Amino acid sequence: MTNTIPTSTTAWRVVDIVVAAVVAVACGVIFFGWNLASDWVTDPLSALLPGLQGLGYGVWLIGGLLTAVIVRKPGAALFGEVVAASVSALLGAQWGLLTLESGLVQGLAAELIFLAFLYRVWSLPVVMLAGAASGLAMAVNDLVLWYAGADALFATVYVISCVVSGAVVAGLLSWLLARGLARTGALSRFAAGREGAVRV
Repeated sequence: MTNTIPTSTTAWRVVDIVVAAVVAVACGVIFFGWNLASDWVTDPLSALLPGLQGLGYGVWLIGGLLTAVIVRKPGAALFGEVVAASVSALLGAQWGLLTLESGLVQGLAAELIFLAFLYRVWSLPVVMLAGAASGLAMAVNDLVLWYAGADALFATVYVISCVVSGAVVAGLLSWLLARGLARTGALSRFAAGREGAVRV
């Protein structure tokens, strides 16, 4: 079943801002933890096939997607990803200020997908599509900033890996997390919570 909301509900409320900030900050802490732990997952993938490490990078895309799925407002994906990236940077992310740039690019990509559906469709396929778009933006950004001069094989594997990770790790996981929170009643003031679950 497709999830839709009236366009009249797109204005941000105080509760939206507060919850979006809380979710984004929590995701920022998760980002920082993944900064420290990700090599244990991504290094073996890279050793198997250079570029395959992108399969582990979807974790860094959850901030924007989870915030958007819960709050369902214009700008929520961008807000969530940028705030999460900011928290990660403040905690000492090894990429410094470029962490913020990455958050901006990744959040904007997801935002454009939700905008394409006029912020009215919040089904699993749309959320996964937003995750895939965010993963694509991450891959292209990384290829420019960190992997300039990479050969075609690496670039292809990396882009595909990031897109898949964005769709599955970020998109599907964010959808499931929002659905789980809805079932607890924690989202009763949001459309996702009133539905009782975020349904397909």
